[in-house]
Amino acid sequence: MSDLNLIRNFAIIAHIDHGKSTLADRLIEYCGGLTSREMTEQVLDNKDIEKERGITIKAQTVRLNYKAHDGQSYQLNLIDTPGHVDFSYEVSRSLASCEGSVLVVDATQGVEAQTLANVYLAIDNNHEILPVLNKVDLPSADVSKVKEQIEDVIGLDASQAIETSGKTGLGVPELLEAIVQRLPAPEGQREAPLKALLIDSWYDSYLGVIILVRVYDGVLKKKMPIRMMSNGVSYQIDKVGIFTPKMQDVEALYPGEVGFITASIKSVSDCSVGDTITDAKNPCGEALAGFKPSIPVVFCSIFPTDSSQYDALKDALAKLKLNDASINYTNENSEALGLGFRCGFLGLLHMEIIEERIGREFDLDIITTAPSVAYKIHLSNGEDMMLHNPADMPDLSTIKSIEEPMVRATIMVPDNFLGAVLKLCTERRGEQLELTYVGTRAMVVYKIPLNEIVFDFYDRLKSITSGYASFDYELTGYQESDLVKVQILINEEPVDALAFLCHRTEAEARGRQICERLKDLIPRHLFKIPIQAAIGGRIVARETISALRKDVTAKCYGGDVTRKRKLLDKQKKGKMRMRQFGKVEVPQSAFIEALRIGDD
Repeated sequence: MSDLNLIRNFAIIAHIDHGKSTLADRLIEYCGGLTSREMTEQVLDNKDIEKERGITIKAQTVRLNYKAHDGQSYQLNLIDTPGHVDFSYEVSRSLASCEGSVLVVDATQGVEAQTLANVYLAIDNNHEILPVLNKVDLPSADVSKVKEQIEDVIGLDASQAIETSGKTGLGVPELLEAIVQRLPAPEGQREAPLKALLIDSWYDSYLGVIILVRVYDGVLKKKMPIRMMSNGVSYQIDKVGIFTPKMQDVEALYPGEVGFITASIKSVSDCSVGDTITDAKNPCGEALAGFKPSIPVVFCSIFPTDSSQYDALKDALAKLKLNDASINYTNENSEALGLGFRCGFLGLLHMEIIEERIGREFDLDIITTAPSVAYKIHLSNGEDMMLHNPADMPDLSTIKSIEEPMVRATIMVPDNFLGAVLKLCTERRGEQLELTYVGTRAMVVYKIPLNEIVFDFYDRLKSITSGYASFDYELTGYQESDLVKVQILINEEPVDALAFLCHRTEAEARGRQICERLKDLIPRHLFKIPIQAAIGGRIVARETISALRKDVTAKCYGGDVTRKRKLLDKQKKGKMRMRQFGKVEVPQSAFIEALRIGDD
């Protein structure tokens, strides 16, 4: 297709669970992208892990053909995006390749924190935004109230908002008509040199690297030589295609179109997301703006349980990075756990998903250390350093000050839960910035240290508000703080994986809590095991795991009592020696459990 006026590129954005993927299913069904026999629920969530958790992790694209009321046949390129705060990077990538957004708001829940965050992302990309109220078929839906909220909180005109139900298909024809009438067509020149944006890429064991592209200028054809502008690597295109959502080969991709290409690319590192692809023989003048690089906020170390699988883990991470550009990793070596990688993630859910994908997609058993955030350390010699791993903290005498990352957290919560939310934020060293009301719902904005929300803040927030609160955060920079490193010693040996940094006022309580937990989690050995928490050289907490006692006198019948005594003395000496050299086995589950705070 060459007429740009008949193309619409749009993303579906919304808060978690507001029905983006289900609405996308109805659009695909209505446009005949799949037959009713091929339809499954959340057809664009094609990973098992997405279906099990009921969340979208990867943005997915699909091309639909729609015959409008004016008799014209339109090409719609739809991108279904994730809703969770950890995957907002996926959303920003999807939005960069579209001209419009369909903003889905749940008619029973109204505007949530992530709805706002995604709207601001769309506005940053100069999008035309089309508001849609979903789930209007539910008895608890309040359409007029939610329209009011959209106008008050977001400032969008909601008088012409489309009322739909992703479940029943109500309002889908009206939505498609509105997309065609109200969203802008893309711009581009067919005669100009090729300029295409690399939106995403992933590894396929049959085809090699598959690249998802959006063409801005020029034409992308089979057998054409292409060049990646960031690194100058050239390839020849083998296959050009689109998703309907099934893979379908086409002859060429024209300006404004979204599709995929393969070019026998073996090296994962050649495809950087956000890169510009151009014609190797007739390159375009300047590259597209691309995407802002993602900033990892949570770090943890990943080690293979079997050290011979190190290379397999390295390969797995490289393939995952191709598909998810927001993972960062560097080599790491640990005395206790051997060779591994220090990885950076966008949040805890992101970290969990990657760990699960390594296990499922690559069949690897891994050990992960406690997640931590990156601290900025100012040394007394005037140098600065970033600390990603508490185990690497320099000597206290060389440190002038430590700064920790701060976030601006936006929480939307029904009025009756407000007190509990304010208490939770204050406990986590939060500083209130603003408090406003929209109807019966409060919107609180807090400045909180990232370290305090990284672990279980979201779970705690959901539990104290019966699941009604919504939460979104953005990094705002660093602030000086009185932080100390707490080292955990097991049998007088420091365990790097359990070391953590926290505020001085909480260090003792956290150390004591972890020691108590480890006492229940580490199995008993044949010798006594002390578990201690230390700040510098000072022990602040201690628990002792008592020894297992083997009955060495079981086979000693009758005779003098000295026979028994002799056996018991021999056991005592053995235990002392064992304790001196004894290695304590700490199960992997103990690491994770010990570090879950605040859910007693």
